[in-house]
Amino acid sequence: MIPALMPTYNRADLAFERGDGAYVWTEDGRRFLDFGSGIATSSLGHAHPHLVKTIADQVAKVMHVSNLYRVPQAEKLAARHVANSFADSVFFANSGAEANEGMVKAVRKYHAENGHPEKFRIICFEGAFHGRTLAMLSATGNEKYLAGFGPAVEGFDHVPFGNMNALRDAITPATGGIMIEPIQGEGGVRPADLRFLRELRAVCDEFGLLLALDEVQTGMGRSGKLWAHQWAGIEPDVMSSAKGIGGGFPLGAVLAKEKVAKHLKPGTHGTTYGGSPLACSAGNAVLDVVLADGFLAQVDRVARYLWTGLEALAARHPRVAEGVQGAGLLVGLKLRPEVSNGDMQTACVAEGLLTVAAGMNVLRVAPPLIITETQVDEALAMMDRACVKLTPAKTPALAK
Repeated sequence: MIPALMPTYNRADLAFERGDGAYVWTEDGRRFLDFGSGIATSSLGHAHPHLVKTIADQVAKVMHVSNLYRVPQAEKLAARHVANSFADSVFFANSGAEANEGMVKAVRKYHAENGHPEKFRIICFEGAFHGRTLAMLSATGNEKYLAGFGPAVEGFDHVPFGNMNALRDAITPATGGIMIEPIQGEGGVRPADLRFLRELRAVCDEFGLLLALDEVQTGMGRSGKLWAHQWAGIEPDVMSSAKGIGGGFPLGAVLAKEKVAKHLKPGTHGTTYGGSPLACSAGNAVLDVVLADGFLAQVDRVARYLWTGLEALAARHPRVAEGVQGAGLLVGLKLRPEVSNGDMQTACVAEGLLTVAAGMNVLRVAPPLIITETQVDEALAMMDRACVKLTPAKTPALAK
């Protein structure tokens, strides 16, 4: 008998009742240190007082009115994002996949309105993950995710991540843009080289393409800057964001320069729930915290402390881990082939630590942005014990 809740996920047998900061508690009282953040989403941790109060106050007023009317909370949030990014205008959605869909539509519409409707193809990268809609599965290009869903959506070409020669070879008269995650999250927490990002900007300028950045997982301070592309000193033409911008409340966004945004006129794009008073109140509360003096500097400082600790961990356990990759508070422990990331994730849970598996046999570590060095030490100690248990010579004993 199929369960009432459709079984589309391989869920761990954990049910969380409450959270506080970087910790969550199960229904039976077990405490866990959350270094997964709901897949890099709970940017302010759990039950953050300012976020909780803001949401509660707004719920008591009005949650939803639809986009048939002005939404002052959305207007305020958009203005703040414009003031703190490359963008001139913002569209709010509900999720990362929706934001990426909107971004792709914006790229296509830009070229169509400028007399080149044939320039609808977008170059994407192997190892990417852009969402679960049919079009974003096609942009992702992973055959495992596409299997069983019929023909892929036309318009996406894939090249090796970080390979500029392959990218240049893939550009045709039908190419309209390049879409990339500054750090591939699901694809193994692989950061794009900053030089490569700068070269992508130059190629787009050379060929009249739009640079579309997927910052769904990397944005809103996770890299130590508000947006990860800022480390490269570049600006995209259009960018998607979600996850951390709502602090756990569903919120997505498409940020764009005026030359792109002006073509998304009434009737060309829309959403029922996107940009609601409640969602945008949550988004404003997150910005209140993230933009406060010293907050991003603290994120960067703790991220570097975590990186150093993970490198030392990998050095102590060379039979378990090969190294560390990623950036900011989105980092991955690359495991040896003999140790699966699923086993490592399970071993961490046994120690009281939540992490997230990623591609290429990587254990993803994406804690809330409010964590401290003391909590990093706590997590590293748990991971150290997990590594001891998973050292290959001791695996048979663990299995018993």
